[in-house]
Amino acid sequence: MSPPKTRLLLIRHGETPWNRAGRWQGHEDPGLTDQGHAQARTVALALATESIRPWTRIVASDLLRAQQTAAAIAESLALTIESDVRLRELDVGSWAGLTRSEIEDRDRETLRAFERGEPAIRPGDGESRIDIRERAQEFVRDLSRRRSGECVIVVTHLGVIRALVPGAQPTNAERIEAVAEEIVARGVDRAQRREPGAL
Repeated sequence: MSPPKTRLLLIRHGETPWNRAGRWQGHEDPGLTDQGHAQARTVALALATESIRPWTRIVASDLLRAQQTAAAIAESLALTIESDVRLRELDVGSWAGLTRSEIEDRDRETLRAFERGEPAIRPGDGESRIDIRERAQEFVRDLSRRRSGECVIVVTHLGVIRALVPGAQPTNAERIEAVAEEIVARGVDRAQRREPGAL
């Protein structure tokens, strides 16, 4: 008999002022807009009223936008939030706070290589996509060992979700269900992969 699967519900944080303005966030720490708080409450209410999975815990990035989104869900489900720095967005270094056009003016060739999905490129001298894929995989591997068979809500960022679910394009507060053991079994994806949009 195979061991029980660890179910993950990956939720992207709600809207921030930088999302609205098209500014790359990385490890910078803007909070949610009023719309972002409303998005968080909407997903929290949906989770509280559906019974598809018995969600047992919430783990969130330590960045404010994820913590505020997780707080609405935690209150709705009467759960406590565990924080994990491995769930942070891709570090975009000196590109943080800039729009795409501002980045293009400063570093056009690196931006184009990044948008082509070249996995070793370090935007703004921050992290590469290989880096975020490795740390996101490490988080899931650790979680699947410690919380085998549980149903876990993970509140995180677009870059982490893309690292774990290739091709995913969640909007603010959108959710994607995945199985931890299936993610871990794939290993770290080191291939080029187009991933449009600001982080």
